[in-house]
Amino acid sequence: MATRTGERKLQILHVLAQMLEDPKGERITTAALAKQLDVSEAALYRHFASKAQMFEGLIEFIEETVFGLANKIAAEEENGTKQAHAIVAMLLGFAEKNRGMTRVLIGDALVNEDVRLQARVNALHDRLESTLKQSLRVAATQAPAGASEAPDPAAQANVMLCYVIGRWSQFAKSGFKRKPTEMWDKQWPFLV
Repeated sequence: MATRTGERKLQILHVLAQMLEDPKGERITTAALAKQLDVSEAALYRHFASKAQMFEGLIEFIEETVFGLANKIAAEEENGTKQAHAIVAMLLGFAEKNRGMTRVLIGDALVNEDVRLQARVNALHDRLESTLKQSLRVAATQAPAGASEAPDPAAQANVMLCYVIGRWSQFAKSGFKRKPTEMWDKQWPFLV
């Protein structure tokens, strides 16, 4: 039965993420979610104590996925600049493949929801910035002797994260028409 409960939880989160892909970006109610799943609202609450807990499940999925991929990139790529490039590209690609999650990442889906959800997304952004900063610190130590002074890793990481969040936002606000990876290779040189 536990496996079934786990499967049902994943199904609920999957349908919630699909509903967030609606370009109109309307607020999702538990009634609408229950209707989409063809279950009662009470059935939803058997798996999640609140709608906030459902959103926390989506945020947890995002955290596990992006930080798992970022750690893999850092472990496999020694060059700090290439690490930062790959991490930013991964973040843009993640949003492109997970449109509903993009609305969570920019906080759009969290408007009028529990404030702790936005705080958790903000903490996720801070962790992403720290991850980029670490890659850029590695890049600074790898600069050849006599090279021009490298930019401050903290400032550069912040610019990169702002770029990513801006691309995510543009993607969501365009009704998912303006892909985050659009012009990525041409824009990367401006970030380094």
